[in-house]
Amino acid sequence: MTRHPKLLSIEQLRVKITEGEIDTVIVAFTDMQGRLQGKRLHGQYFVDHVIEQGTEGCNYLLSVDVDMNTVDGYEMSSWEKGYGDMEFALDLDTIRLLGHLPGTAMIQCDLVWLDHKPVVQSPRTILKAQVEKAAEAGFTALAGTELEFILFDTTYEQAWSSGYRDMTPANQYNVDYSIVGTSRVEPLLREIRNTMYAAGMNVEGAKGECNFGQHEIGFLYDEVVATADNHSVYKTAAKEIAAQHGQALTFLAKYPEREGNSCPIHLSLRGAGGEIVFWDGDQRTPAYDQFIAGILATMRDFTLLYAPNINSYKRFAGGSFAPTTVAWGLDNRTCAVRLVGHGPSARLENRVPGGDCNPYLALAAMLAGGLYGIEHGLELEPEQTGNAYTSDKPKVPTTLREARDAFAGSKVARELLGDDVVKHYTNMADVELAAFDAAVTDWELRRSFERM
Repeated sequence: MTRHPKLLSIEQLRVKITEGEIDTVIVAFTDMQGRLQGKRLHGQYFVDHVIEQGTEGCNYLLSVDVDMNTVDGYEMSSWEKGYGDMEFALDLDTIRLLGHLPGTAMIQCDLVWLDHKPVVQSPRTILKAQVEKAAEAGFTALAGTELEFILFDTTYEQAWSSGYRDMTPANQYNVDYSIVGTSRVEPLLREIRNTMYAAGMNVEGAKGECNFGQHEIGFLYDEVVATADNHSVYKTAAKEIAAQHGQALTFLAKYPEREGNSCPIHLSLRGAGGEIVFWDGDQRTPAYDQFIAGILATMRDFTLLYAPNINSYKRFAGGSFAPTTVAWGLDNRTCAVRLVGHGPSARLENRVPGGDCNPYLALAAMLAGGLYGIEHGLELEPEQTGNAYTSDKPKVPTTLREARDAFAGSKVARELLGDDVVKHYTNMADVELAAFDAAVTDWELRRSFERM
């Protein structure tokens, strides 16, 4: 893939800062939870100091829960280790303008220790490690993510104050593929599309989805790290632009009613010189079948990296367009893995990830599993035809606890990702489970306050 022409070089950024067009530079990385975290730096300070010297942040940023609480169990960061710094290593191929924020550019970062060794638990580093393994095997990986959200005519502040109750969706009925439905919210959709194009993303378009107020903005596939980078920027910017419109949107995997927010991920391989790997003549190649077999073989072990939260598992229900079985099919949306296209467009779609997935971790898991299948020459099981929901195929884990146990106990996960990564993300699951187990839910109160 060629570099997007809207992305800036470091020299172009210097000029824009010098001329006063840019006064703020965001340096950001994606944390465990898939959120952009970082700093806003004054433009001239960035030019005078950060380009050459870099900048740092506390290593607790990869060892906290969603609420930014310091929690126990992480080997890389703790009170005992003093919560020191890690360096934000600027990736100068990611410089982009953020048109919805006046005078602002963004650079995405890798995380390294102060001795410049990579922080192996960082999601971007985990994905890059699999990209390197693919390169060693003679492959490059291309991917696209299809991220859905639900839009409300309610501000984030109003939603918080109301306890996220009685919110007004932007559409009052199913607007899947509806032009009228998207026209109702086109001012927001249009601004997001155009802002993201100006920020260096190849925008495809927008469409309505099934849930009330649910929409999807699609982007063209790209090299896997670039896709994950774009995903993270888009997810953050969409929330910011919605807030500017007096609205709120959520990527929550399962909003209480109707269909959840999915994030199907499309993935294919090319040879080092751009050669097609998955197709030969009029049929799939053995490498394609082995790649699919590897993803299926590791699906249950890696579900934690596709569905990282308690809420993630509420999506998986029969007849919901979210998968419940570990199966593959040709253009079959009831399966966890759907094969799409032919020739140069041949690719697989992983339908397990939801809107809350961390794109780096999900893509790393897919790439690791697929390469494992090729390396070991795994045989692809017969295609699932018909309704996979009613089949006897193995089931996708139905709870975070089940997925956590599969990941923690997986020899394959440790072989492909390393002990440090498995320990780190097992602890992330443990932290979430402990927090949820300690919480008293609205369901418990309604059910038991008076009647029990």
